[in-house]
Amino acid sequence: MTPGISTKLQQALGLHQQGQIARAAVLYQEILGDQPGHFDALHLLGVASLQSGNPEAALELIGRAIHINPRNPDALTNLGNALRELGRHAQALTCYERALAIRPDSPESHYNRALALQELHRHDAALAEYDRALALRPGYIEARYNRGVVLQDSRRHEDAALAFAQLLAIAPDCPYAAGKLRYLRLLCCDWRDYHAEQIQLVEAVAAGRRACDPFSFTAMSNTAAAQLACAKTYAADKYPPAATPLWSGERYAHDKIRVAYLSADFHEHATTHLMAGLFEHHDFARFDITAISFGPDRQDSMRSRLINAFDHFIDVRAKTDREIALLLREMEIDIAVDLKGYTQGSRTGILAQRPVPVQINYLGMPATMGARYIDYIIADPWVIPPEDYSHYSEQILHLPDSYQATDDSRQIDVHTPARADLNLPEDGFVFGCFNNNYKITPELFAIWMRLLHQVSGSVLWLLEDNPVATRNLRAQALLHGIAPERLVFAPRVPTGAHLARHRRADLFLDTLPYNAHTTASDALWAGLPVLTCAGNTFAGRVAASLLSAVGLPELIARDLDSYAALALELARHPERLREIRARLARNRGTCPLFATDRFRRHLESAYIVLRERSQRGETPAPFSVVPLCDLQASPVDAQSIG
Repeated sequence: MTPGISTKLQQALGLHQQGQIARAAVLYQEILGDQPGHFDALHLLGVASLQSGNPEAALELIGRAIHINPRNPDALTNLGNALRELGRHAQALTCYERALAIRPDSPESHYNRALALQELHRHDAALAEYDRALALRPGYIEARYNRGVVLQDSRRHEDAALAFAQLLAIAPDCPYAAGKLRYLRLLCCDWRDYHAEQIQLVEAVAAGRRACDPFSFTAMSNTAAAQLACAKTYAADKYPPAATPLWSGERYAHDKIRVAYLSADFHEHATTHLMAGLFEHHDFARFDITAISFGPDRQDSMRSRLINAFDHFIDVRAKTDREIALLLREMEIDIAVDLKGYTQGSRTGILAQRPVPVQINYLGMPATMGARYIDYIIADPWVIPPEDYSHYSEQILHLPDSYQATDDSRQIDVHTPARADLNLPEDGFVFGCFNNNYKITPELFAIWMRLLHQVSGSVLWLLEDNPVATRNLRAQALLHGIAPERLVFAPRVPTGAHLARHRRADLFLDTLPYNAHTTASDALWAGLPVLTCAGNTFAGRVAASLLSAVGLPELIARDLDSYAALALELARHPERLREIRARLARNRGTCPLFATDRFRRHLESAYIVLRERSQRGETPAPFSVVPLCDLQASPVDAQSIG
């Protein structure tokens, strides 16, 4: 190595270590101009490319370096990192294994191998690799964090909570770890330090710290303003907008409006239980409808149904966010509807590239995404009233009736199991709540326990989500003076059977600050009245939206005291509850909530307006769709710009 190149390399390394990646890259390129086969310059320029979000260039540069020196473990590890960024996880594993064969005591290689195994859903193997990395470097914060994530993905919630508690003990400011711990404890119904932890987390979010992911925060926050702060911090950190958007104002000339739905859940899932009917009812003469599927292909009956429902069903699991965004741009999609938001399996990085003129947040994320490249959120006046508009980074698109799609062809098993077969009392009043356990709060649970005290022979029927939550809820019941056996837990069963067993409950008790969503729709479709309390956020007002659209507004309580009083009144006056059930049964076939085609026509009228606005070059603005006067009205007439 000549003295000049050696000096330049040291300068580049110094800049690189200081985070001045672009300036370091210039020097690496200058070295390669003089010496094209310079191993360190090739390798480090590849690393700089990877850090700058260009894994394709990194793969080519590091590959050239390894051709020069095939036994450099750092280069092999970084080649694996580039492959992993490109979604080529199996090939990445081979690189890490080659690196570990040369240097088996490298915590970085073990850590990165664990990440690849995690992406391949080989959870046990990933845990073993994280443990090896931590044995070599006990203070390896990233390894501790991701080990906790693997435990959570494996549904070992209690072990995952312990992992994050241990992480916070040595790194109290680790980004998002506090939110992970709190959410995991909610999953376990572990309410130790409940109020103190909630106050600390809300304060941290308000201060702009990276304390919690936005979806988990919806179960912990009761203000839309706090949720906006959380989402803006998260979006800026994890999914900043691309420096150069893929779409920059071009007008498309095709006749049909091209709509793409993006999801990881195109299989048996709560989202598709709601959306399948909409997909099938779309007006394919006016719309070209595409599914962009980046989730697993479980080859179940719902997957088969959905493949047949779309004009185009594209499995993009093997593609990077950039590749998927380029595909959307090449297809000239007019409207992209993100059905995931920040929920599990989301790919927000796709829309961060701005590949589509109109980008929408719908259904999966019951809160703002805090990202300026998401133009609209689909809502209704219940879930986002006008006074809350300022707490959303998106513009508000109000649908009439309810924002939530439903499928009016959903089948309920004809056979209704006997109460005895469900471990329910034959004559006692059955309060039910099939919400996920993380939505249950100590305050709500105390109300439920008072109801059990007040209604002799009654039971509380809950979803059996995980054994730790079941154990903790029974222990909490005992603390409230309620025999643990008065809590009955329902195991997960196929959807038709689950809907059928709703017939054996008397009243569904909703949760707050995070309501029943699909779960409330399930109950109402099955004929079970839902009692809710309207909260202060989108997630806390969904059941109110559904009850309004099904014609049972009297089941929307204004506060928790009213909620508790109404639950007791209905339990003590069965004639009133029978009248409500009868009205629900009558309304089921005629109410707006379960009119799939009516919802479709409202939504399509919104899509027409959005596309026209985009074609005119107008900036996004809030608007409301006027309800159809009758089902014969034209969807073009059913629009109103507010």
